[in-house]
Amino acid sequence: MPYKKYMFFILLTFIISLAIFSKTNAMINELPLLGRIVFVDPGHGGRDPGTMYKNLMEKDIVLDISLKLRDTLMEKGAIVYMTRDEDEDLSSRWDERKKRGDLYRRLLMYKDVPTEVYLSIHINNDNESSSHGAEVLYHPINKENERLAKILMKNFENDLKTSRVIKKTDLYMYRNTTIPGVLIECGFLSNSNERYLLQRESYQKKLASSITNSVIEFFN
Repeated sequence: MPYKKYMFFILLTFIISLAIFSKTNAMINELPLLGRIVFVDPGHGGRDPGTMYKNLMEKDIVLDISLKLRDTLMEKGAIVYMTRDEDEDLSSRWDERKKRGDLYRRLLMYKDVPTEVYLSIHINNDNESSSHGAEVLYHPINKENERLAKILMKNFENDLKTSRVIKKTDLYMYRNTTIPGVLIECGFLSNSNERYLLQRESYQKKLASSITNSVIEFFN
């Protein structure tokens, strides 16, 4: 092969490789969660309303937040599964202990797919109406849980101005889940200001965005 022709093919190969590299980098930047499998778990549902304030129920608000979180994660390339996408209880008619049955089936759903991280979405309540702020709880069954919790709390502090700290939990769901994940309490229904915010679409999207950015940081 003549020298000039040989150099032409080297140059062409280099240009093609550069174009592929640039396109790949652009895809990574636009879809940083491409192919990552995330399970979003809106707490409660159906016969279980969760915490309540008059006719306002946790199960409804966490579902709204979780659906927005699903969409935001998918926009970043993630494959998202949900334990529920409507108002339903996951327990079986044969379960003597309905709540335990509901939780057990959520765990089974995590294991049905190669879940890389789960996010359990809840809302807090307290006897003191002054209590406020989103917070994150984790179980040390997986060493990655604490790292994810710290990333989330750092972003909550920046994005939501919360002053709360991460906590450990020994609840059934979390001590029986070896997949990396955390319990996210999005705020306090017992706090009048937060009760107002948690019902606003703009604030729900802000929560979803903060959680999504935390998941990106976790995987990176």
